Amino acid sequence: MKKLNIDYTAVAINTGGRKGHVKTDDGLLDFDVAMPKEIGGEGGKTNPEQFFAAAYSSCFGGALGSVAGKTSLRDSEITAKVHLGNFGPGDFGLAVDIYVKIPHAESLEEAQKIADAAHKECLISKATRGNIEVNVTAVV
Repeated sequence: MKKLNIDYTAVAINTGGRKGHVKTDDGLLDFDVAMPKEIGGEGGKTNPEQFFAAAYSSCFGGALGSVAGKTSLRDSEITAKVHLGNFGPGDFGLAVDIYVKIPHAESLEEAQKIADAAHKECLISKATRGNIEVNVTAVV
C-alpha cells in the first residue's frame, strides 16, 4: 500500500451511534441523527447513509470537473443513491447508484465516458472500489 502524505483531516465526533448526535470539530456540522423509519428507526433526522450520499455526490462532482476537458459542466448534476440492505440475517451492506447529468455533453455516450473517467478519479470511488457495488450511469 502506498504511503499517503496528508494534506487535510476532517474530524467528526458521534455520541449515541445511529440514535445520537454528530458534530465536527470546527462546529460546521452539529446535529442529531436517527435510524430511518424504513429500518425500524424514528426517522425525522439525518442518517449515515445520507451523509455518505452527500459526500459521494460532492466528491464525484469534483472529479467530474477534473476530467471533463472542454465539455461544459454548467447545469450538470450528480445524484448519489446510497442503498442500505443485507446479504442475509445480520449481514448488512451498502450499494451505490450514481446518476450523472451533463446537459452540455455532445451525446449520452460522451457523458458516460466522462462519468466513467470521473469514477476512476473520485477519491470515494477509489476508497470503495472492490468493497461495495457502485453503478455509474449518465442520464439525460
